[in-house]
Amino acid sequence: MSDHNDKLKQLKTSSMDRRLSIAKASLLAGTRWAASNATTMFSSEEEKEKKRKKAMKEQADYLVSEIGKLKGSIVKIGQMMALYGEHFLPEEITQALNTLNNQTVALAWPAIKQQLHSQLGSKLDDLTIDHEPLGTASLAQVHRATRKSDGLEMVLKIQYPGVAEAIDSDMSLFKNMLKLTRMVPQTREFDQWFDEVREMMHREVNYKIEAATTRRFAARLKEDPRYIVPQIIDGYCTDQVLCMTFERGVPINSPVMLSLPQERRNKLGEASLEIAVREIFEWGEMQTDPNFGNYLVRLGNGNDILDKIVLLDFGAIRQFDEHLLGVARKLIHAGFNHSSEEMVQAMTGYEFFDSIPQSIKPDMAKVFLLATEAFSSPSNNPDLPAGVMDEHFAYDWKTSQLHSRVMQQASKSMASRYFSVPPKEFMFISRKFIGAYTFMTVIEAKTNVRAMVKKFI
Repeated sequence: MSDHNDKLKQLKTSSMDRRLSIAKASLLAGTRWAASNATTMFSSEEEKEKKRKKAMKEQADYLVSEIGKLKGSIVKIGQMMALYGEHFLPEEITQALNTLNNQTVALAWPAIKQQLHSQLGSKLDDLTIDHEPLGTASLAQVHRATRKSDGLEMVLKIQYPGVAEAIDSDMSLFKNMLKLTRMVPQTREFDQWFDEVREMMHREVNYKIEAATTRRFAARLKEDPRYIVPQIIDGYCTDQVLCMTFERGVPINSPVMLSLPQERRNKLGEASLEIAVREIFEWGEMQTDPNFGNYLVRLGNGNDILDKIVLLDFGAIRQFDEHLLGVARKLIHAGFNHSSEEMVQAMTGYEFFDSIPQSIKPDMAKVFLLATEAFSSPSNNPDLPAGVMDEHFAYDWKTSQLHSRVMQQASKSMASRYFSVPPKEFMFISRKFIGAYTFMTVIEAKTNVRAMVKKFI
């Protein structure tokens, strides 16, 4: 595995193999940890902290390199932990886990062909399939294909064999690994969070659900010329193969995006944010993985042909109950009015909020008011930094540096200790908005969020 251009010949799925390599990694990591703690008995506090951080980083890097040698659900679990873990994992660990994304190695064509054959049988003869994958992920890889009869361009998302069966044992492995390292608070919230990730994993390998969700979103957006959702092609879908139309576009972070006129970038930003707003106010379900790879932009011509957002991946969908949606809407409403009182009032009726002492809530409200800054207006928000919002309520995402300001405010306020492991639903919603905010920042959009929310409020 020295060369990353090597393709894997086969998957290390036999659970015994995997158990051994991971158990070995955790134990080694655990003993390093103990050793580093022993040597710090006589150092100053500052010295201890430095050593502890260094040991934790080494340990996390080591665990991640071991996980990276495997494929399948253990990697995906690691990626989810990286995505949501900034709320409760030490920074050293999330940073290490974040590198998992770049370590996914493709599975060589013969192994993929075998999987396709077992799934599609003689239907394979209808298709010409590219042997080089368009993309690889931890649970599947994507190949382009053309239907011989009519030249229709498609993509096949092919699930790695054995991945779905390994989820439960991989989950307990990962959990034990984190327990052994003693790096994470073992709380009831932590256990609930793990169950949630397990459920997400199972949904993610269920292509029937993904096909149905893709169709639902396509139906919701079909009248709106600003969006494209791929069409599912049933004839080539099975439990482990998902087939849909191939949709062209450029990645969000491609340099060509920044060369577009400001106005066009603003419109794209608004279109992407509007989906997040409609998910909360209208549809009650959310695409929870705000990964840039899930979007492309099909460029128009600046005149009669609009730029469109291509929405690609509907594997990570989370339905929210009316109760939680009600709370989320109230929080956004309070942000719209930029009212601390309203924000404190919105923080009730949900177990997590009700467990927080009333005296702490104003401090926590500050964090939420800052996070919803883009929904406020210069007339009701005296704390808006200069130049962040113009007279048309367009909010300048790049200038605002919102994410880092929110993080600072959270660590300053008393909120941080009540957020040791926040409720899972909050992680989804905050992650979704962080994803949307990052999208805006990357394309340097200025968007009027107030207008979007106004119609629901």
